[in-house]
Amino acid sequence: MNVLKDILYKVSLTATYGDMERRVSDVVFDSRKVIENASFVAVKGTQVDGHDFIPLALEKGATVIICEQLPAVLAAGITYIQVVDSAKALGIIAANFYGNPSEKIKVVAVTGTNGKTTTVTLLHQLFVRMGYSTGLLSTVENKINETILPATHTTPDAVNVQALLRKMVDAGCTHCFMEASSHAIVQERIAGLKLAGAVFTNITHDHLDYHGTFEEYIKAKKKLFDELPKDAFALVNGDDKRGSVMVQNCRGTLQTFGLKTSADFKGKILSNTIEGLEVEVNGKQIWFRMIGAFNASNLLGVFGTAVLLGEDEDEVLRELSAIKGAKGRFDRISIGGITAIVDYAHTPDALDNVLKTINAIRTGNEQLITVVGCGGNRDKTKRPTMAKIAVSESSKAIFTSDNPRFEEPGDILKDMQAGVGPTDFRKTLTIEDRREAIKTALMLSQKGDIVLIAGKGHEDYQEIKGVKHHFDDAEVVTELLTQLNGN
Repeated sequence: MNVLKDILYKVSLTATYGDMERRVSDVVFDSRKVIENASFVAVKGTQVDGHDFIPLALEKGATVIICEQLPAVLAAGITYIQVVDSAKALGIIAANFYGNPSEKIKVVAVTGTNGKTTTVTLLHQLFVRMGYSTGLLSTVENKINETILPATHTTPDAVNVQALLRKMVDAGCTHCFMEASSHAIVQERIAGLKLAGAVFTNITHDHLDYHGTFEEYIKAKKKLFDELPKDAFALVNGDDKRGSVMVQNCRGTLQTFGLKTSADFKGKILSNTIEGLEVEVNGKQIWFRMIGAFNASNLLGVFGTAVLLGEDEDEVLRELSAIKGAKGRFDRISIGGITAIVDYAHTPDALDNVLKTINAIRTGNEQLITVVGCGGNRDKTKRPTMAKIAVSESSKAIFTSDNPRFEEPGDILKDMQAGVGPTDFRKTLTIEDRREAIKTALMLSQKGDIVLIAGKGHEDYQEIKGVKHHFDDAEVVTELLTQLNGN
C-alpha cells in the first residue's frame, strides 16, 4: 500500500480535501475495476467521462477521488484531490505508485505513421540477441524477453504501461522499446515516463477521424519530442520533411537517419531482391534479410537507436543482418510456385510502399494481384486513395472486407470503388467475403505470380459489429495454397 501524498508527487494540484496520509491499495480509472481503498482517477475520455462514475467508484470501495471537477457534495471520510489534468495526473500517479520503473530501465518510444511496429520489434530482437534482458510494448504483442503478454490497445493505458515496466524491471530488463501512437500521446498514456530517447519514422495521412486535421495529427506526434528530457536523444527520419518539425522545441540531443539526405546515420540501397537487401550503412556494406526501401529506412532507425544507446556499430550491424523482422510485415508464403505476401499496409503510403517494393523486384512477366480492404469507423478519405493505388500498381486488384467494425462492408467498398477510374474497372473485382477474395486471387494466379494480401498483417481477427472473429491472412493463404496444389 502506498501513501497518498507520495503518489501525488509532481502532480499539478488545484485543491485537496481530506486525509493526505491515507494508504492507497490501487490506482484505477475504470470504475468497474475499483477495489477497497483504491484511488479512482476520473478521466474525461473520447466517449465517456469518468466524473460520471465517481458514485459507482465510491460504492465499490474507493477512498480517494482524483478529478478535475469536484462533485457538488463531498462524501464524508473520502479524500478528494482536484487536479489540472486528470489524464496526465493518472500517468504520473501510476508511475509513482509502481516506483517510477522508467527511471531504472532505458525506455525508447517510437512514433510515426508507418514502421513503428517493425522498428520496436527489430530493436527488441536485436537487444535480446546482444545478450540484454529486454522488454517490448507493441501493437502486436507485449514481451518481457521471450514471454508474451497480449496487447489490448495500440499503447497500453497509463496504468498498464507502468505496471508492465515494473514487471520488466523486476525481471532484470535493462531496456524497453515501445510504440507511441498519436492516440496514446494525446491521451497522456505515456505521461510519467522518463524516456531515454524517442524515434520518428515518418508521417502520412492517418487517424484523421480522431485528430480532425493533419496539422493536429502532426502536433500529436510532435508532443512526444516536445516533452523529452535534456538527457534523452531524439532520432528522426531526415528523409521525411516533417522530421525537422518534430524536433523544433526538443531539448534532447538531435540525430537523423536517412537514405536520400545527408544524415548522422546514412544508408544507401545497393540491391533489392525478393530475398533481401544490400545496404551501405555509414560506409559499410551489409546484407539484410528484409525487403524494400521502407525496411531499409526502418533498419537505419534501429541502427541509429542502438548506437545512441551506446552499442558498437559493427556488432549492431552483424546482429541486424540475421533478423527476419516483425510478424505480418512483408511475410512471404511460397507454395507451388505462387508467392503470397501478407502485409499490414493499411494506409495509402504504406500500401504504395509495399506495392512499389514488389514492382521493383518483379521481372515483369508475372502477375501482381492485390487483395485489399479498408477498416470501418476510420478515416474515410483514404479509401478511394488506397483503391486507386492498388489498381494502378497491380495487374489486378480485389477489393474486400477488412475490419468493418460497425459499418456495412458494402458501404466501405463503395467508397473504395469511387477511387477507380472508368478505364481501370476491368482490372478490379469486389468480393465482400475476405476468404473468398483471397481464394479468388490465388485461383487467378499461375506459377511465378505474386499475390499481396494487405491490411491485416499480424491481426488474427475480423471485427464485425463489435465482435472479433478469428481470421488470420497467413493461415488462410497457407491453407488455400496447399489445397490448390493438392497437398
